[in-house]
Amino acid sequence: MTSSSEPSTTADPATAGPAYSKEKPKPRGDITLLPLAGEEAPFDARADELEALRTGHAAQVHSWELVTAVDGPGTRLSIFFSGCPLRCVFCHNPDTMFARFGTIRTLEQAKQRISRYRSIFRASGGGVTFTGGEAMMQLPFIRNVIEWCHAEGIHTALDTSGYLGAAASDEFLQKVDLVLLDVKSGDEVTYKRVTSRELQPTIDFGDRLARLGTKIWVRFVLVPGWTDAPDNVERVARIISKWKSVVQRVEVLPFHQMGRDKWSQIELDYQLNDVKPPSTEEAQAARAIFRSHGFTTF
Repeated sequence: MTSSSEPSTTADPATAGPAYSKEKPKPRGDITLLPLAGEEAPFDARADELEALRTGHAAQVHSWELVTAVDGPGTRLSIFFSGCPLRCVFCHNPDTMFARFGTIRTLEQAKQRISRYRSIFRASGGGVTFTGGEAMMQLPFIRNVIEWCHAEGIHTALDTSGYLGAAASDEFLQKVDLVLLDVKSGDEVTYKRVTSRELQPTIDFGDRLARLGTKIWVRFVLVPGWTDAPDNVERVARIISKWKSVVQRVEVLPFHQMGRDKWSQIELDYQLNDVKPPSTEEAQAARAIFRSHGFTTF
């Protein structure tokens, strides 16, 4: 979801994202949402599949990856869901913005896949991370999987912008072991410019997590010319200071260009062609701002 250093991953070819070509339809520019009852689906699927999507017995999954040292503690199975309400200019997986680039996977398939790695999770202190796209676009499915993981003693992490946080119940959030909360910017103008959406839902979601005592790792992507202004970083630090009781760490993720080709493959306009990654000194300066507020920062 976020633009971090590219992790060492083991992808599953059988469930990896689809190959793209010029023959594939150009994705719509609007928000791709799962349809309500009676609405036309934004993707090709049978009626029973749509019902399974609505009830959380299936989801549009982009890919699955076994990762180490990213997306939460230990070795983790990261499940990338398709669909996102944000349009982040620095997104390094833009294909996950659209549900049509996913594959329908069932709840039982997810349980089977997770169960394969139980011994790895136990040995490494890892677990399952729900990411995307925006994982909470498929909230019924994630709720079912997290309830199962919770009962099985498997650690769960939810990677989210918090934009759809109002749709999640307190009961659900209390079963999530860790939230990787992506705070894209500290002021409304920059947030809107970067994501095409509003900042306030993220703040409201963070406030709820703090009230519930849900642990948070804050993620902030440092993009030269977009999010790197010291005042913007300071504003982010002030926002998350309200959540200090639950924020375990802050991760400053330097922007990179590893996702640039994906934008052209799905025929989307990429605004950051000429943007260079921040220097080590610039990244450390941003981290110093968070540390000055008392946060453990990486």
